[in-house]
Amino acid sequence: MRSIRRGDTGPAVAEIRSILVGLELLTTAEPAVFDDALEGSVRAFQQSRGLGIDGMVGDETWGALDAARWRLGSRTLFHSVPDALVGEDVRALQERLLEMGYDAGRPDAVYGARTARAVAQFQREVGLVPDGSCGPQTMKALRRLGRKVVGGRPQWLREAEAFRQSGPNLVGKTIMIDPGHGGGDDTGVVVPDGPLRWNEADLVFDLASRLEGRLSAAGMRVHLTRGPSPAEPMSGAERAALANTLGADLLISLHLDGHESASAEGVATYHYGTGNGLSSTVGERLANLVQREIVVRTGMHDCRTHAKGWDLLRLTRMPTVRVDLGYLTSKTDRERLIDPQSREQLVEALLAAVQRMYFPVERDVPTGSIDVRQLRLALADKG
Repeated sequence: MRSIRRGDTGPAVAEIRSILVGLELLTTAEPAVFDDALEGSVRAFQQSRGLGIDGMVGDETWGALDAARWRLGSRTLFHSVPDALVGEDVRALQERLLEMGYDAGRPDAVYGARTARAVAQFQREVGLVPDGSCGPQTMKALRRLGRKVVGGRPQWLREAEAFRQSGPNLVGKTIMIDPGHGGGDDTGVVVPDGPLRWNEADLVFDLASRLEGRLSAAGMRVHLTRGPSPAEPMSGAERAALANTLGADLLISLHLDGHESASAEGVATYHYGTGNGLSSTVGERLANLVQREIVVRTGMHDCRTHAKGWDLLRLTRMPTVRVDLGYLTSKTDRERLIDPQSREQLVEALLAAVQRMYFPVERDVPTGSIDVRQLRLALADKG
């Protein structure tokens, strides 16, 4: 859909206003105009959901608004194929099940097979028909029982333990590298530079290809979400579905940034998290490792790590990070990004972060200390 923004009118704007009134982020549903008050409410909603805060309603913001209509108990929930039920009520149910010790998977607001199995297990234990749907009787039982698990988010504890048990070696692990944008007219940030025009899609694909080669040489199975010139752009949800289908152990999404101010520069890394404190522990650790390795090895400005609820981070079943590897609109960052040797530095930093990710915390090493050239040599010695 085309982004709905300030100055727009019509039924879609009226619907957005109505949803935000129901969420108590707006005082009135009138008029059906995207005015300053509506833009402020949209920004507040985006912030509360961990979305990009631009004050416009694009695909992801509209999806989050549509999901926010529902409150747990306002409808019967069930596993629907192929179009799964999505909503804040599903997320609330998943959170409730996790707090009670049932493995509903990541609380992604999608009523999938794993959530249905967790509901059926709960129903079986409380003497209800284990049909995997959440109707009035199941809701009554949920309200009656307290939480069983304390001392941390059980889903994130499961995720961390599964990751720990996978072992420290990169050999045999599967990683998905996602070069952002690409396809049709989706080139991302574009900056003219004399007779040249640098664009985000081409530069991040070059970085992804370099990283693919280095990770493969270290023994990992590597997949890219796209080639150099795809016919059509892919959404974050489609990229997440591809990674889930291939059973990736990690996903790293590569992007560049842009800003109207040429002084904006630096690297930032994002992991899954929401405005209510929910965060992927393993994803957050990967984000911190990526951020620190890049800053130390390249000297780029540290724009820190951040929790976001973007589809790519929310819908993947493996630890996922998005890295914005500098501002193409910054002369300083651009000179670094268009230099092949500097791109190699970025790739080495990402490879070092991936290797450190598989080290047990007690065996971790100082940032910047891993000689990534030795990883390939070690693999050759084993062969």
